[in-house]
Amino acid sequence: MSPIAPDPCPDAPGDPVEYVLAAGAFGVWLAQARGSLRGSGGAEVPCGDCTGCCTSGYSIQLRPTDTQTLAAVPAKWLVESPGFAPGQKTLPPRPDGTCRMLEGGRCTIYAQRPQTCVDYDCRVFAAAGLDAGGPEKAVINRRVRAWRFNYPGDDDRRAHEAVRAAAAFIRRVGDGSAGIRVPTAPMGIAVLALKVVEVFLDPSSPARSDAETARALVDASRAFDAPPHP
Repeated sequence: MSPIAPDPCPDAPGDPVEYVLAAGAFGVWLAQARGSLRGSGGAEVPCGDCTGCCTSGYSIQLRPTDTQTLAAVPAKWLVESPGFAPGQKTLPPRPDGTCRMLEGGRCTIYAQRPQTCVDYDCRVFAAAGLDAGGPEKAVINRRVRAWRFNYPGDDDRRAHEAVRAAAAFIRRVGDGSAGIRVPTAPMGIAVLALKVVEVFLDPSSPARSDAETARALVDASRAFDAPPHP
C-alpha cells in the first residue's frame, strides 16, 4: 500500500482515500474476472493483510464440491441455502460480522477455503464504480476506493468505461422501468455489468432506447451463462 494525502474519490465525493493500490491492467483483469465467473479459475487478488471480506457480515456459500471446506468446518455452523441448488450450505458469520473461520485476523482454513472465497474479488466494485455496501462494508469500501487500474492501451480504457456504463444502466433500470428484472445489490449489479460489457462496447449503444438496451442486456447475460458447446 502506498500512502497518499487524503483526496476525494471521484466515486465517493468527500470520502478521503487513505492509500492507493495497483489493481493491474484493466483488460487483463476483466478477462480473468469473466473467466472466473464462467468457472474457469478463481481470482488472483493481491489481498495482502486485508480481511475486509472476512469481517463484513458475509454468509459464505459452500458447494458440494467444496469437500475440503465441508470437512474442516463444524457441521453445527452450517445451514441450508434457500434459493440455491440442493446440497449447498451456508456458513453464517458471527454476530459481530466476522467469519467463524477467522481467528486472530487469519483464516484458519485458508488452504481449504471454499470456491466462493477463491472467487471473491472486491476489484469488481472498483471496476463498476460502486461501493460494496453501506457502513457494514466499511473496510471493503475503503479497499474498493483505493484500487487503481492502469490502461496500457485504448481498449483497456474503453472496456472500463463500458463496464461502468453497464453498471449505471443496471442501477437506473432497477425499478423495472425498462421491463426487465435486474439485480439491485452492489455485487449483483457489478457481476452483471461484467457479463454484458459487450453491449456497452457496441458503437450503436448510445443510440439505443432503454428497452432496446434491456433486450440486448438479457440476450448477452443468457449467452454468457449458457453452457459451452461440446
